[in-house]
Amino acid sequence: MWAAIRASWPLFVGMILLMVSNGLLTTLLTLRGSGLGFSDSVIGLMQSGYPVGSLLGCLIAPRLIMQVGHIRVFAVLASIASAAALVHLVTFDPWSWGAMRLLSGFCFSGLYIVSESWLNGSTSNESRGSLLSIYFIIQTGGVTAGQLLLNVSSPEGILLFIVVSILVSFSLVPMLVSASVTPPYVLPERISLAALFRLSPMGLSGSFLNGISQTVLYVALALYGSAIGLSNGSIGVLIGSMTLGGMLFQFPLGRLSDRVDRRLIIVGAPGLSIPLCFALATLQNPADQLYLLCLLVLLLGGLTLPVYSICMAHMNDHLKPSQVVAASGTLVLILASGMTIGPVLGGLAIEHFGPEGVFYLLSLAAALTVMTALFRLWHAPTPTENRASAVAMSANLTPEAATLYPDASSQDDARANK
Repeated sequence: MWAAIRASWPLFVGMILLMVSNGLLTTLLTLRGSGLGFSDSVIGLMQSGYPVGSLLGCLIAPRLIMQVGHIRVFAVLASIASAAALVHLVTFDPWSWGAMRLLSGFCFSGLYIVSESWLNGSTSNESRGSLLSIYFIIQTGGVTAGQLLLNVSSPEGILLFIVVSILVSFSLVPMLVSASVTPPYVLPERISLAALFRLSPMGLSGSFLNGISQTVLYVALALYGSAIGLSNGSIGVLIGSMTLGGMLFQFPLGRLSDRVDRRLIIVGAPGLSIPLCFALATLQNPADQLYLLCLLVLLLGGLTLPVYSICMAHMNDHLKPSQVVAASGTLVLILASGMTIGPVLGGLAIEHFGPEGVFYLLSLAAALTVMTALFRLWHAPTPTENRASAVAMSANLTPEAATLYPDASSQDDARANK
């Protein structure tokens, strides 16, 4: 495993820089837009351009890689993403910002695809699971570190936007100086949405609802912090706490779901988040209780962010090994569809119900997830075949990360050798 990690260091270094910049830019634009007088719903609509761009990136970037190769695509997309961050300094309307968010979503999705497919091509089946776990931790840790950079300067200035641009540009360096040979790229087959829904309605509906919840946390939580009077640095700490909670709870919940019916975890985690949401919504003077607020948000992130990977594992329990990669690609698109409407709903909730509206919305999404899982528990038997491990999966992963899924790969190889 250590040999694989040493061979993959350029990808990991580049990914850290990308995630720090992406995490910083998401919150930075929310705070800057609020300072410019954008309404909460307009900010949500502007931020929804990112997941729309990610959808397009998942569809288009793989074909670009096949045509011109990993390094060229990475260089082009990083250059465009770096420039897009600076455009926010010269335009001050939500429409151009929304267009730049769409462009950023497309570029970052493509950059993730390049990294993940390269990582997959440079590792063996024995080390894939470990590398995917490290990759997930790097992604989550990078987003958390990006929030802390909000303490460096004010969102009203230009420094943080320049930092974002520099970090994206620097992510090119380890990739370009790497001596590794780029692997060939093969487009994964697709499985139709209808066929996948027949196999795993819980996996699809749970991922869609979790996509809504994740972007509400990443976008609307910053609006909440601003509305209750937190400083920009404190808002960064708040969102960083939420992300850290997701990282801390990911592995315990995943391991627990490997031992019991996963639908029980999909009932339990969102179910426990509902009273947390109401506690946060009714917290008196939250700005004066920052430590308590961050603790509650950490727990909320821990009970919300890991649900996607458990839904993916539940879906994989119902699939043949040869279907896992294609189905995971479709599931990523379903997640991104939920993420597209999450920022809009979050902005509207705050506009119409006040700052606490974000937690009422999250409790609604959690309640729908719980009801769906209970319905499936009542009407569908527990799968007994193709039981796989719940591997950590971040919302930033693309369909290419599914090829790093260790159990699917080993089962495919075993079947091919028969």
